[in-house]
Amino acid sequence: MNCLRLLLCLLLYLPLGPAGAQTSSRLVPFRQGTKWGYADRSRRLVLPARYDEAGPLVQEIAWVRQGPLFGYIDGGGNPVTPVQYSRASTFRRGRATVELNGETFDIGETGRRLTEPAPPEPEEEPLEHGDLVRQEGKVGFRFTVGSAVVPPLYDEIRENYNGLLFVRQGAKWGVVNSKGKLVQPVQYDAIGQQGNVVLPLVQKNGLFGYLDEEGNTLTEVRYRQAEPFFGDIARVLAPDGLPGYIDATGKEYWEAEVK
Repeated sequence: MNCLRLLLCLLLYLPLGPAGAQTSSRLVPFRQGTKWGYADRSRRLVLPARYDEAGPLVQEIAWVRQGPLFGYIDGGGNPVTPVQYSRASTFRRGRATVELNGETFDIGETGRRLTEPAPPEPEEEPLEHGDLVRQEGKVGFRFTVGSAVVPPLYDEIRENYNGLLFVRQGAKWGVVNSKGKLVQPVQYDAIGQQGNVVLPLVQKNGLFGYLDEEGNTLTEVRYRQAEPFFGDIARVLAPDGLPGYIDATGKEYWEAEVK
């Protein structure tokens, strides 16, 4: 089972800090060749590609990198902080974690250093949709609502709490929907259990792709690395070996460098 490997891959391209926060922005980081700007949802470049790397806009603030250092800009491309940090995270719940001169601390949305500790994460009770059924060493599932029953054919079943079941036979995973239908055959090496599982991340033969909220194919399994969705965008390592973003429709936000 490659769950640990999958988790390490998911974390590899994160800046500092968690990526599970939900966000939706009018602009998406857009890579043009090796430079980054921001595009609207039609992939039209709105903020010019002049950064070496760029992160998602959350509350109209995003981290950008120039050379080895990071800073923050607003949705109009105006600086919120100088480009001075050796590490920088995406904003989450009104704060971001940065590193400056070897010291790690949080800043607020104005770029001011925060002295108060971060409030505790709110606890969310997952909504369970049924019960496991065990028989002769195998496991099935009985849904609470409706009459759907998944026969005990699997070695493991996990709920994603959005109406889908991740099912395992041997070392491979598939997906069953809330009607008990196998919508993805048992073919994947791993299915993401971290971050946003509404749009599941799947791995097969060393490559990654995504499913939609119904368990259908959202993207091909074609990315070298991939992260869970952060709101309605996700960061991937594209087939050309460079990072980029996709949105919740599977649209890709990058293009080859213009000659």
